[in-house]
Formats: sequence, structure tokens, C-alpha cells
Amino acid sequence: MQQELSCDQVGALITFYIEDKLSSKLMQYVRHHLKNCPLCAEKYESLIQVVNNVINFPAAVVNDSEDRFLTGQYEEFKLNLSAYIDNELDNDENIKIKRMTISNPLARRDLEDMYTFKRLLHYSFDKTKHNIRSDFSKGITSRLQMQGAQADPFVKIVVFFALMMCAILAGAAGILYL
Repeated sequence: MQQELSCDQVGALITFYIEDKLSSKLMQYVRHHLKNCPLCAEKYESLIQVVNNVINFPAAVVNDSEDRFLTGQYEEFKLNLSAYIDNELDNDENIKIKRMTISNPLARRDLEDMYTFKRLLHYSFDKTKHNIRSDFSKGITSRLQMQGAQADPFVKIVVFFALMMCAILAGAAGILYL
């Protein structure tokens, strides 16, 4: 391989790799890195497992012992799980989620999977957030600040016109009072 990717780069690209949204060349680089880096390969496998659990859950074969936990409350739990993790629910809804997690093993597994997924995302973000070259938000913010510092041409014309009027009025007043 001519180009070797760092762990930070692979961490930033891994979700695109999973979704098959990279160019073929970049796919090769990521695949090569995953074959040679056990730490990144382990993170990749964990992420794949979490994603597959979330995506394939309705299609998964449900064990007879788990059948009794598939209730309307469990479906409501699944709908509110993301909001719970992001602390967007009120106290009553939080208590419902906690009760469901305690009493339902499926809910507990879903919650653990979501927290694992969130940790992986935060870890990937933390590894790459200090890389200023790839931080597009800082570039956009600096461009906006520079645009704000430049005066609008219309404002320049209005100010110039106002100064000219003041000079003319001052000259006319000087002539009248002489």
C-alpha cells in the first residue's frame, strides 16, 4: 500500500466504511489498516455487532422465554430509548424507562447496546476532534468572522455620502457666517 491510514483517520472513516460509502481506494486503505491493527479491528467488530443488533432485531428469532417480554410497553421503551440516553425525557418518562430496564431483559440488552454504541461514537469523535485540518466547523466559523469584518459596499457608499454632505453643509455654513 502506498498510503497508510492512522488510527484516528480510520476511526473517522469507520462508519462510512460500514455503510459502504467510501471510494474503492479508501475502502482498500481502511481494510488494510483493520487487518494490521488489532485495536481498530476490535472496535470495528464491536461497532458491527451493535449495528447488527439494532438493525436485525425485528428479524431475529425470538426465544420463547423472551416472547413474554415483547409487549406494548417494550415497544414504547424502544421508541423513547434514544431520548432517554440523550436526557431529553421528563421525570415520569425516565422512571418508565428505568422500570422497563429493570424488569425486562430485552430492554436491558437494548440499553446496554445503545450505551456501547454511544461510547464508540464519542471515542471516535474525541480522537479526531483536535485534528484542525479536518475540523470543517472551525474553517467555516473563521470564514464567517472574516466576512463579518469586511464592510458591506453599500455601507461604504452611505458613509461616504454622509461625510460628503457634512462637508458641503459645513462649507455652506462657513460661507454664510462670513
